[in-house]
Amino acid sequence: MDIGHRIQSLRTKAGMSQEALAETLGVSRQSVSKWELGQAHPDTHKTVALATLFGVTTDMLLLGKQPTMKNRQKLHFGMYLIVSDFAKSVDFYEKLLTMRATSITPNIFAQFQFEGICFSLMNQTSKALSKDNHDEKFVLNFWIRDLAQERERVLSLNIGTTSEIIRVHEGYYFFNLIDPDGNTIEITGNYKEDS
Repeated sequence: MDIGHRIQSLRTKAGMSQEALAETLGVSRQSVSKWELGQAHPDTHKTVALATLFGVTTDMLLLGKQPTMKNRQKLHFGMYLIVSDFAKSVDFYEKLLTMRATSITPNIFAQFQFEGICFSLMNQTSKALSKDNHDEKFVLNFWIRDLAQERERVLSLNIGTTSEIIRVHEGYYFFNLIDPDGNTIEITGNYKEDS
C-alpha cells in the first residue's frame, strides 16, 4: 500500500470527507484527491500534519511501518477547558459541535470525542482540579498506560516542575508537569497505590 492509499484509509476511518480533510489542512480538495490517487505527494509540513491529525507516525504514513520499540508507551492527547458555568458551557459546545457530550459526570466533567481528539469541559469548582491550576482556563491532558513509569521518565528529563501522583478517586490518578510558560500539563493513567 502506498502513501495515497494510507491517506485514504486513515481519512475514511476518521469519517472525514476529502473536503473536510482539505479544509483542516488548508489545501484544496483536488490536492487531497491527487495524493490519494498517487498523482502527487504532500509536502513535509502536510505529511507531519496528516500524521498528527490521524494519530500515526510519519514512518507509518510514508512507509507503512509501525514503531518497532517494544512496550512503547504512547501518550494520548486531550484538552480540558476549565469553565465557570458548567451547564451553560455543555449546552454551548453541544450546539457548536453538533453532537451530544460523549460522557458527562454531572456538574464536574463533560467529554467530547471526535476525529481522534478528546475535548473536555471541567467545572472550575471541581475537586479534581489541583490547587496549582485554579486560575487557568485550559489544561493539556495526556493519558498513559503506566502512570508511575511515566512520572519517573518525566522526572529523569528534568524539563519542568513535576507534582506527586494525586488521587482524585479510585481509578483516576494524575500528576502535573509545568511547561516553561507556566502552563499545566496533566498526565493521567493506570496506577496502583502502595498498600
